[in-house]
Amino acid sequence: MTASTVREPYFAGFLTAVGVIGLSAALALSIEKLEKLQNPDAAVSCDLSVLVQCSTNLDSPQGAVLGFPNPYLGLIGYALVLCAGVALWAAPQLARWFWITFNIGVATALGFVVWLISQSIYVLGVLCPWCLVVWAITIPLCLFTTGRNARRGVFGQRLAPAGRAVWPWLTLATLVCYLVIIVLAQLRLNVLASLF
Repeated sequence: MTASTVREPYFAGFLTAVGVIGLSAALALSIEKLEKLQNPDAAVSCDLSVLVQCSTNLDSPQGAVLGFPNPYLGLIGYALVLCAGVALWAAPQLARWFWITFNIGVATALGFVVWLISQSIYVLGVLCPWCLVVWAITIPLCLFTTGRNARRGVFGQRLAPAGRAVWPWLTLATLVCYLVIIVLAQLRLNVLASLF
């Protein structure tokens, strides 16, 4: 069996799990948005406090960047991630163009998430629980997809050694990203004080 046809059950499982979690979060946010549209004065179920809530994000211009609610993007994007995970289980040798396109998609998603994090913490001043779930899965999705593609030679064989070298460090990189977000949220919003 050649390197290009080696099965990747763990990566396929990772993509499938991320797809299911992301799709669930996007669906929950989409339902909350529909409820807000039906009754603008109603508090949504994820409004837990002044600091932790969905309403502010959903009602803001940042919550509908392309003219429709952002969770609809999640419904499409995470459904594609789920499909990629299932496809990888079924057919271990997907075309190079597929992985490049997929990587561009998840990198774009990460860029969008980084912007949403900055808007949530520094402009809106709230943390949306379902958004936190999306942030938490999009970061490793991009890091591990990029690392996987680099080490498998999707970006060319010259980058494969670098991909293999960074692969063991991607979990730590993900945790560092989480820590940065936590520190930024604490410094700006004083999250700990609001819990007590």
